[in-house]
Amino acid sequence: MSTTFVSDPNAEDDEEAQGLAPLPAGTKNYITPQGFARLQQELLTLIDEERPKVVDIVHWAASNGDRSENGDYIYGKKRLREIDRRIRFLTKRMDMASITDPSVHHGSDQVFFGATVTYSPLEGKDAGKETQITIVGVDEVDLEKNHVSWVSPIAKALIKSRLGDCVTIQTPTGPTEIEILDVQYL
Repeated sequence: MSTTFVSDPNAEDDEEAQGLAPLPAGTKNYITPQGFARLQQELLTLIDEERPKVVDIVHWAASNGDRSENGDYIYGKKRLREIDRRIRFLTKRMDMASITDPSVHHGSDQVFFGATVTYSPLEGKDAGKETQITIVGVDEVDLEKNHVSWVSPIAKALIKSRLGDCVTIQTPTGPTEIEILDVQYL
């Protein structure tokens, strides 16, 4: 039987296979210019550096004879599939990307995509404790740097609010009212 048109079950290149939440239906894939450049750099590294190295290893391993017990060949082919899956994913995400430069809002006190927002809870054990987040695209989320997706609950609550506004956000412990202390666009 020909497998020309049969999809590879290991070739999942959807968002969940890449460890990302899928975009909400009907929304754009907003991304900052810096985030787009990072995706582009990763794609070029995979195509120009990693993939050729693995292809060389697989080619060498295949020339050694029996492929069924050849670890370099088996694991090389597996790594090649992973690289190709990531290339397809990055290409798809970049094609869907809507590059949005947050610096156009520089000087504004209203929260939009790309804003760095400093806020503080008004009540509870964390009252007065300042927290700073930056609202970025889904492909740029980095919780260690406090970069949150524009589709996250906190970002949705903050977007279109202004400096000094009080906003209610949903937290694991329930609704919490926060005050926006600063809005910046870098």
